[in-house]
Amino acid sequence: MTERRDGFETRAIHAGQDPDPHTGAIIPPINLATTYAQEAVGKHKGYEYSRSANPTRTAMEACLASLEEARHGLGFASGLAAEDAVLRTLDPGDHLILPNDAYGGTYRLAAHVHERFGIAWTACDLSDVDALNDAWRDETRLVWVETPTNPMLNIVDIDTVAHFAHARDARLVVDNTFATPYLQQPLMLGADASLHSTTKYLGGHSDVVGGFVALNDAEWADELRFLQNAMGAVPSPFDCYLVLRGVKTLAVRMRAHCENARAIVQMLREHDAVREVLYPDGSEVAKRQMRDFGGMVSFLALDEDTALDAVARTRIFTLAESLGAVESLIEHPARMTHVSATGSPLEVDPRLVRLSVGIESGADLVADLRDALDAAFAGIGKR
Repeated sequence: MTERRDGFETRAIHAGQDPDPHTGAIIPPINLATTYAQEAVGKHKGYEYSRSANPTRTAMEACLASLEEARHGLGFASGLAAEDAVLRTLDPGDHLILPNDAYGGTYRLAAHVHERFGIAWTACDLSDVDALNDAWRDETRLVWVETPTNPMLNIVDIDTVAHFAHARDARLVVDNTFATPYLQQPLMLGADASLHSTTKYLGGHSDVVGGFVALNDAEWADELRFLQNAMGAVPSPFDCYLVLRGVKTLAVRMRAHCENARAIVQMLREHDAVREVLYPDGSEVAKRQMRDFGGMVSFLALDEDTALDAVARTRIFTLAESLGAVESLIEHPARMTHVSATGSPLEVDPRLVRLSVGIESGADLVADLRDALDAAFAGIGKR
């Protein structure tokens, strides 16, 4: 990876992205080549075939690794491709611990793909060390943390779980998608790997799908690099360019996301249609390990019908899956992003609404959501 540069914002713009040595172009070129000339058999300039490595991907991996304070970074075709590669480093008979409110896609991958090949798993409340201890087995090799969790926005103490896992010869992976490296750096808190869906905040514009893993262990990085090449689930050069373009504004976008989220939370906590607001601003652990509390907000409506009515009525918030981009999105997790967890220990409360708060005018967002909730609340008496 390229040499670390001081200042998060500076590294987001410059790490891995020196001006092109041939033309002086400020933006590294999108290198579309699939194969590369070799000076002799086995003698090349670091690139043979673009599934194995590509200059644009190298630039993205270097930049994102720098932001995570990591020695190694690997790009993948999606966040789930990154998760799959990590889980493939487990052996049949190994045991995995998941959060009991994990992202539905993570649950689906563990329960319906890797379980078939001998990887056992248990879901528990990872904010409770006693629960973690109860879930532990002699075969446990990996603990999977989300913090904040998706969609309940619970907070897990990374340092505490890392010490617990390491004392038992297990690794800790943190899905850092919601927080981003601007708000939280899991490797600095003891995690063995930090994982992202670059589709979300790192790309930030709803126009790219990708994944990323950052880590410091050279042997584990080599194993993941082998899987990256062997399975071929790699991002295209253009995808890597889009992530690099997006991450340049990550810091300023995250500050705007957080500011707007605070305004939304204040309104929700005062609205009659809302039973409970889920946002980590009251967590002492979050205050300690995060710079701010993020742009994701969830809330429990009075009942499922109110939740469904509200998500259908917004004008600026778009009813859609995904998150982390400049535009605001609203969704019903139980019937959308987390439907795969229905009937499982990770089933989502049907009253839950998840917001990805964008960077539009905060006043407009508050008014839009309040209007939708007002109408949904007024409709309760007509049912």
